[in-house]
Amino acid sequence: MDLLVYGSYGYTGRLIAHRLVRRGREPTLAGRNRDRLEDQADALGLESRAFSLDGPTEGIVEYLEGFDAVLNCAGPFVDTCGPLVEACLEAGTDYLDITGEFRVFEDLIENDDRAREAGIALLPGAGFDIVPSDCLAAFLADQLGSVEELTIGIAGGASISAGTARTILRMAGEGAVVRREGRLRRVPAADDVREIEFGRGYGTRSAVTVPWADVVSAPRSTGAEDVTAYAAVPSPAIGLMRRMERLAPLVGSRPARWLGDRLIDAAISGPSARERATGSAVVWAEATDGDDVARGRVETSEPYGFTAQAATAIAERVVAGEVDPGYQTPATALGPDLVLEFPGVDRELLVAPGEVP
Repeated sequence: MDLLVYGSYGYTGRLIAHRLVRRGREPTLAGRNRDRLEDQADALGLESRAFSLDGPTEGIVEYLEGFDAVLNCAGPFVDTCGPLVEACLEAGTDYLDITGEFRVFEDLIENDDRAREAGIALLPGAGFDIVPSDCLAAFLADQLGSVEELTIGIAGGASISAGTARTILRMAGEGAVVRREGRLRRVPAADDVREIEFGRGYGTRSAVTVPWADVVSAPRSTGAEDVTAYAAVPSPAIGLMRRMERLAPLVGSRPARWLGDRLIDAAISGPSARERATGSAVVWAEATDGDDVARGRVETSEPYGFTAQAATAIAERVVAGEVDPGYQTPATALGPDLVLEFPGVDRELLVAPGEVP
């Protein structure tokens, strides 16, 4: 399989590598830590390539030559995406990742023309939450015909990996991001609190505005000018999120990040196998064209397990040449029904256009 998995020994990277092997694939594993990489490659019977992303682009290109695609699993992706994408553009290698960081999506959109010229696809967000949220948003857009405003809410997935924790640490104190009249706008952390009926055992939860990549991905797949993303959080966390913003200079300092990384490595290992087997998540969305409303919901399996399923399937289809060149979202690349291909997924249209919400 002409696929390079970068960051393969991280929590989610390991899940993806194991799933690819179970499906009879033979990806090449990659990352900067040679010892961890070789141990993983030996255990799985795969080849590996150890290299850093800190050097010149030409050096990274050498490691990508001969591969159809790179699947980036190394976060924070705001640090790893740029060097890998530059190398992919030169090497003619498709790029995909599993991020939910909105800055990465913005950067990749800016490289849309270059990617088309190079004949490569740029497909970020090949996991949770972007695959279910993007597919649900596109599904609702198909129901309405056009979308002016989109609201997305997510609940579930209590445990996180060390990589996700590092990304959250990097973003702590920065507030949230919404899209208004086609432009991204910074708003305070937990700027808005909305009660969302998630159903499916989750009931009605308080959800707050968050800086997730849906505010960048959804406009491409739906045409929405206004997009807001919410995450369900316990009530005590709302006040904490607002207080963290006042500590942004301290939290974002280099010593604080160093200490945070050490604590994360020591304390966070990610969801257990039992949690992945029994957990679930719900993505809720509401779209309007100014007159009619469409509302829907997608239930998935536990987010990290879902990401392994989705990223594996999408990578296989990218390598097979099924995705057009240029910047893509999961739904624009493979259609809104992509999410229904994975076990444990259920999609429900809660309110159809013309019905009373």
